[in-house]
Amino acid sequence: MALAIKADNISKAYQLGEFSTGTITSDIHRWWTLKRGKEDPYLKIGETNDRSTKGSSNIVWSLKDINFKIKEGDAVGIIGRNGAGKSTLLKILSKVTSPTTGGIKIKGRIASLLEVGTGFHPELTGRENIFLNGAILGMRKKEIVRKFDEIVNFSGVERYIDTPVKRYSSGMYVRLAFAVAAHLESEILIVDEVLAVGDAEFQKKCLGKMNQVSQGEGRTVLFVSHNMSAIKNLCNSGIMLKHGKVVVAGDINDVVNEYYLGDMSDSDDLDISSLKSKRAFFSSWKLLNGVNDTAMFSRNQCHLNFDFTTNSKIEGVEIGLVLRDNRGELIYSCNSRDNGGTFFDLDEGSYNIDFDFRFPVKHGHYEIDIAVVSKEEIICQWVSKKKLQVLSDFQSPLDEKWLGIISEPLKFSYGSASS
Repeated sequence: MALAIKADNISKAYQLGEFSTGTITSDIHRWWTLKRGKEDPYLKIGETNDRSTKGSSNIVWSLKDINFKIKEGDAVGIIGRNGAGKSTLLKILSKVTSPTTGGIKIKGRIASLLEVGTGFHPELTGRENIFLNGAILGMRKKEIVRKFDEIVNFSGVERYIDTPVKRYSSGMYVRLAFAVAAHLESEILIVDEVLAVGDAEFQKKCLGKMNQVSQGEGRTVLFVSHNMSAIKNLCNSGIMLKHGKVVVAGDINDVVNEYYLGDMSDSDDLDISSLKSKRAFFSSWKLLNGVNDTAMFSRNQCHLNFDFTTNSKIEGVEIGLVLRDNRGELIYSCNSRDNGGTFFDLDEGSYNIDFDFRFPVKHGHYEIDIAVVSKEEIICQWVSKKKLQVLSDFQSPLDEKWLGIISEPLKFSYGSASS
């Protein structure tokens, strides 16, 4: 299949603070050098766009040496933390800004939705802005007239179409702007995280339209979002950026897993000592399973053993276990009082505690928290430093098709119907 977009060593540098070199002589020297088509003699090599560290240079590379190829008809999710360079990349692809170095080859017309109200004039009505925005995106007047009713119906702002858009809410802005961009008969549709402004119903409607544009009409879609569920449902491939560089590109499931296991886990590591209290602490622990790799677990064979020390008597104790998904959402919990257990008391001293349990979840990656709790407070807590991979006994093709995380065994039987 032919390529829709090809990026060759794209880099984008931004200068921080004052733009002057400091002297009139140097400013004239820079102007004359650039006028002759030569490299800026005052452009320093700066740091990557890592906002967690303080740099020494006044040049920041928002993007650095970006290379990728996107085929026609692909739906590509671009993911990464805030500040990773996603929006900058889309602005370069949309030709809103140009790269500092490198180049892009694009086949076909592009429709972009990068920011709320881009291309709208606040004093003009919705009707007038449809024609204005459509013209900016490259639509001919006849094409806009032919699509006008369809655009208005999709946006859901028909009642206010002759009202100046300065009176629109941000959600109405996005509805109308997306409707225009999505109905432009372009080969490439680029959508930034602006859909987060709309309500859940409209987001679903937009995702359905983008899916239709990609799979039904064979057009290329680039989609930036922090909603990994939407990314996985819409896109077949992905690109993950970190500090302005491509970390991984390829199948969307592999890219999303890298985002959760690599990028997201950077800030998830917690020291056990920071979670202990003055009354008690974990001195050692082991999380055992039926698989050789300590990060992989069979959901039916899990055993926790830990040494626990108390500095005073604690009454009304229970032990709890919590399972979280890749986004940190609580999906399962159990404790020592389940199945008829009771609270118990611990005198000052050291204890060795066993905790057997099973993961009633589908194949995937999860976090686990263990806590020792009294009736009054959390005594101490252990949080997994890395994601744990749970292996189901059998992976069904339905696992990727059907929603849900919890997976409980089902009693099932069948036989021939009697005549």
